[in-house]
Amino acid sequence: MNNTSSLTSLLLNWRLHLVVVIVSVLSELIGIQSIPVANAKLLFLPLFYAFAICLFMNPNITKFSQKVLTKKSASIAAPLIVIGILPFIAKFGTLIGPALPKIAEAGGAMILQEIGNLGTMLIAMPIAVLVFKMGREAIGATHSIAREPNIALISDRYGLKSKEGIGVMGVYVMGTMFGTIYFSLMAGFLATTDWFDPRALAMACGVGSGSMTAACSGTLASAHPEMKDELLAFAGASNLLTNATGLYVAIFIALPFSEWFYKKLSGESSADLVTKEVK
Repeated sequence: MNNTSSLTSLLLNWRLHLVVVIVSVLSELIGIQSIPVANAKLLFLPLFYAFAICLFMNPNITKFSQKVLTKKSASIAAPLIVIGILPFIAKFGTLIGPALPKIAEAGGAMILQEIGNLGTMLIAMPIAVLVFKMGREAIGATHSIAREPNIALISDRYGLKSKEGIGVMGVYVMGTMFGTIYFSLMAGFLATTDWFDPRALAMACGVGSGSMTAACSGTLASAHPEMKDELLAFAGASNLLTNATGLYVAIFIALPFSEWFYKKLSGESSADLVTKEVK
């Protein structure tokens, strides 16, 4: 009973919720800002500001924030993430039905683009395990680009406090803070090389992240203003299809493959994992 009441008091901590509201309002008031860099644009979205501000408001990182929040009240934020992303998962589910005609019309390249994430894993997983000596965090970190559906999947399969949960949340935070900047610069650079058709680059923008897609497609549209509407349409359709198919690819292909690949690289067997958990 005492544990339940203590948990309830943490959930209802008015200071924690007030900080969240103030940070959210402040971030939205700042709005989307852009800095032109050559042919590219650096886009800064409200989610970026929210992460940056909350880093300074985390009592585990800065001492002055302990006057506002305790470490115990901050720790309750982790399980609340799962609750917060549930509406996103429901939204993704509603997109699948309406997206079916577009999926049928899009052709093989757009439909199969999500499989390309496995190619990224073939590079990222060996570096994570063999070079940086990461443990099972590598599974959560490399099985996807770690957006909201992937966080929900890892949370349901392993739990956010697990090693896999730490890995997926680390990539999620880094992607949110630096993903839009990276996408803007990369899209602007590739748009000026003529190595790829602009429409192919627009399709590549749709990785399942609204902020990254906006940064990438916006930069491409600025680089090719004569194709602006077409590029934005390709990017939007690609992102929609990724949202509709990405979670299923992660469940049935990417996550099982990452488990197998990790065991091959690390030499860890299922028996070893059970032994570690028992200890």
